[in-house]
Amino acid sequence: MENNKTIEKIREEIDALDLQLLELFNKRGQLVKEVGEYKDKKGLKYHDPKRERQVLDRLAAHNKGPYSDTMLRHIFKILFKESIDLQVEKSKKVLLVSRKAKLEDTVVMVGDVPVGDGTQTIISGPCSVESLEQVREVAAVLKSKGLKFIRGGAFKPRTSPYDFQGLGIEGLKILRQVGDEYGLKVVSEIVTPADIEPALTYVDVIQIGARNMQNFELLKAAGRVHKPILLKRGLSATIEEFVHAAEYIMSQGNPNIILCERGIRTYEKATRNTLDINAVPILKKETHLPVMVDVTHAAGRKDILIPSARAALAIGADAVMVEVHPNPPEALSDSQQQLNFTEFDEFMDAVGPLMNQEKK
Repeated sequence: MENNKTIEKIREEIDALDLQLLELFNKRGQLVKEVGEYKDKKGLKYHDPKRERQVLDRLAAHNKGPYSDTMLRHIFKILFKESIDLQVEKSKKVLLVSRKAKLEDTVVMVGDVPVGDGTQTIISGPCSVESLEQVREVAAVLKSKGLKFIRGGAFKPRTSPYDFQGLGIEGLKILRQVGDEYGLKVVSEIVTPADIEPALTYVDVIQIGARNMQNFELLKAAGRVHKPILLKRGLSATIEEFVHAAEYIMSQGNPNIILCERGIRTYEKATRNTLDINAVPILKKETHLPVMVDVTHAAGRKDILIPSARAALAIGADAVMVEVHPNPPEALSDSQQQLNFTEFDEFMDAVGPLMNQEKK
């Protein structure tokens, strides 16, 4: 019994020392932050191997045991690493697009149509605008499905300079005319800063494609207007690079950004790109922006579009983008991945019932 009491007393002393150590560790952490601020002002590196060696040598010289010098080095090396992490974290600028800057979700209003309010939708249309008749045919189908958007490429940055490059401004005019006729919001890609202003007359959403995700002058130009921006993830971009691309836009004053995961390039050849489905919840956790998924460009093939779209909706995407064309074999671009109208009917029958229609 006496031994148990002695053990309890000893443990009480240990507990008290642990609390003292905790307080001292946190005091040390505050001082480490101050050192980090000084280094930021002077442009010095956070990691200072010479200083670490001095600290370890001093501790070894004063160590009277019972802990070994090796154990102390191990503990303090962990402490050094955590200290650098503290300095780096404090020096990081809070991004405007991040959850730290804004806790509530951003709802992007495209006219009277919300994106990011909890409801889910489909954004569809042909890969390329080819003619007024073609776009009208597609618009009629979209309207019959109760959809609100039509997308189409007027400017087409292609891998080969010999492929169809789009109709340019004339294509935007066609989209605007058809959009007005059928009451659809127009989404189309712009590829140069000079075309941003002319495009404002014709589009409701400016798309910045994967190949231009790090076209910083284009991003900044898009940030200086107040049209919603649909920003696609770059071909091999990390999520961090994608988020910083969005920051370029928002830093110029435009908060109306929709992020689009469209697959990234990997070693896999079974699909055109590899759909990074995990990017959706990560982007929703790390940013306050709406997130959509382009299943067409991720897959590059029609036979897996339905399960891909189901996965996107199930994991929380605000919208799914899919391409549709009156006669895909005759399409001037990406003919193998566009749905014909019968296939689009099947797609909507399978995917439509899964879309959430309730606001948050």
